[in-house]
Amino acid sequence: MRTLKTKIKPLTFSFFFIVVAIGCNTKNKNKGAITDTQNTTTKNVLSAEIDSVNLEIINGDYGLIDRFMVIQNEEVLADFKYEQDYESIAQKYDTTDHQYNYNHPNWHPYYNQTELHTLQSVTKSVSSILLGIALDLNDDYTVETKAMPFFKDYEFNSQDIRKKEITIEDLLTMRSGLEWNEDDYTDPKNDCDLLEKSDAWITYVLNKPTDTIPGTRFEYNSGASVLLGKITRNITGKRIDKWAEEKLFQPLGIKEYYWKETPDGEIDTEGGLFLRIEDLAKIGTLFLNKGKWGEEQIISERWVSASTSPIVNSIDPDNKSRTGYGYQWWILQHNNGTTEIFAGIGYGGQYLMVVPEYKLIVVFNGWNINDEPQKLTRKVLQDRMIPILKTK
Repeated sequence: MRTLKTKIKPLTFSFFFIVVAIGCNTKNKNKGAITDTQNTTTKNVLSAEIDSVNLEIINGDYGLIDRFMVIQNEEVLADFKYEQDYESIAQKYDTTDHQYNYNHPNWHPYYNQTELHTLQSVTKSVSSILLGIALDLNDDYTVETKAMPFFKDYEFNSQDIRKKEITIEDLLTMRSGLEWNEDDYTDPKNDCDLLEKSDAWITYVLNKPTDTIPGTRFEYNSGASVLLGKITRNITGKRIDKWAEEKLFQPLGIKEYYWKETPDGEIDTEGGLFLRIEDLAKIGTLFLNKGKWGEEQIISERWVSASTSPIVNSIDPDNKSRTGYGYQWWILQHNNGTTEIFAGIGYGGQYLMVVPEYKLIVVFNGWNINDEPQKLTRKVLQDRMIPILKTK
């Protein structure tokens, strides 16, 4: 039986954390900043809804939720932590001690009983930032650069003509053209599962044939994100975890993290990063500030804009999906090419959701991998918070 315990109540979080851990506390505020009166009104409007969601989480409506955080205008409005007994929960499942056994409580959802929580595919969004920084600093490469020359030292079927045309942008936008099955994680032929069980990740991806022309069709592909991690290493000369420490984590004050290493000595850029939720929220704040942290431009505004734009207008046009995709970021809501909500999304209930119009960030950590919850945390922002803000 799960136990839930609220640690922190909304609107009472410390000033120290607001300024140091999340806020940049810059002297130059954005033009048209929201006034103190407007801030107070917004907080009051959101507070009741936040409390309602919190009570529903405690009631179990959203399944196994570990953390729920709301930040607006760089102020933490709410931060709830819920305690789950994952050791007991895992007992009815296979608990083989392996980093890709998602039911082993030493590996998931927290790393070894620390505050470091698995991000799963939100890792892709962070990895994209690191590639963007690499391209910002190196004029020899752009998103139009062909991808295959980065893998000349690997043996794979390179006779596929279409494969030679894959660009970095095709990989970033999940339009690689590679044949890939990642729809159902219970399917024994799921390519992501087979990838994680293999001893040579990059070779596994490179040997996949193409089934469409690169750049033409969205097909969610964690293998593409693996290739992007290697490309970043080739451009920078540094493994991506070391590049992250230097160019992203240290500037943002992120001192603790864990990042899985693959059997072939690379870093798992498709789902292997663990961060504290406070540090994950910093990523959202960085993007709200168009790549700036304090006075430092960590990542170019151009890259932030491209990453969070609906380059793929619809991930499933046949079913009239309104969800788009950028550079490893989901565009949950957009209108006439303008992004209204963008997000990093990960397996089990990892959500970093950002609403630029309202300077709003909503973050969830959870671990709903075996049972479908009654309600989805992904819907909290779109269905409950945004409608309230629009009518205030």
